[in-house]
Amino acid sequence: MALLRKFGLFVLTLWAAVTINFILPRLMPGSPADAAIAKLSQSGPVTAATKKAIEAQLGVPTGSILSQYGSYLHQVVTLDFGVSYTFFPQPVAELVGQALPYTLILVGVVTIIAFIGGTLLGILAAWKRGTWIEALPTLGGSFASAFPYFWTALLLLFFLGYVGHIFPTSGAAGVTAVPALTGSYVLDVLYHAILPALTILITSLGGWILGMRNTMINTLGDDYVTFAEANGLKSRTVAIRYAARNAILPNLTSFGLALGGVVGGSLLVESVFGYPGIGYLLLKAVTNQDYPLMQALFLMITISVLVANFLVDILYGALDPRTRR
Repeated sequence: MALLRKFGLFVLTLWAAVTINFILPRLMPGSPADAAIAKLSQSGPVTAATKKAIEAQLGVPTGSILSQYGSYLHQVVTLDFGVSYTFFPQPVAELVGQALPYTLILVGVVTIIAFIGGTLLGILAAWKRGTWIEALPTLGGSFASAFPYFWTALLLLFFLGYVGHIFPTSGAAGVTAVPALTGSYVLDVLYHAILPALTILITSLGGWILGMRNTMINTLGDDYVTFAEANGLKSRTVAIRYAARNAILPNLTSFGLALGGVVGGSLLVESVFGYPGIGYLLLKAVTNQDYPLMQALFLMITISVLVANFLVDILYGALDPRTRR
């Protein structure tokens, strides 16, 4: 019954997100055809017939708001978001399909690695509190997370790219590389992703360490941990099965939000390195007022966050029986 209630809330929230995504672009001033008309008007006056032709070519919605909403829902279900204005006449779905794998490989894998590594280091720092084992990851994580994404990216780009010539400075693969499922192309993609991945890892690892350490230190003072230690259980068992299992819940919530945000890419990092992921594509769409592309990306990011939170909510019940009530 509780699972059905959660699923119903998920569906309701999803419908609200889809509806808001439909309304917001229509509240913005102007229309998608205005930018194209403004460019044409520099070379001479634009007639009404030319304006209508541009609107028809770009696929600007027509009709009543209800008919537009019905067409929009059909587009969402069929994943048909029209044609991109920036990359005309390329379909929006094709552009998203090309950029999504790069973002999932870069941001997704690094986020999972940072969460696992940061959580384990946080557990170790809390269990060995008062020693150098706690001080090293805590101070290192605090120092690393104090730098913004773009600042760390620029430092790595300058020293390891332009000065050291160790790693590529932009792109997801070599200029002459041909996309294919071959060993050489995969290695080339991984090679180009090292600097962006290091940037995300360095700036996000400290947050996972500090969050897990602080929560687990509070958990170590609870009665059930003291009782487990008094019964002579092994230190590893007390740390993992008793203290860490309960302390990880706040970190798990943050991980769900971070994992849902993976689809949105890392806008600043992808922009600095010219990495062709979702974040870089979103920057292009906003800069060029590409409403169909923006609408598709915003919707995809929102849905991914909702799905991730829904899965984390279910996982909560498995880790903490108290939440099942």
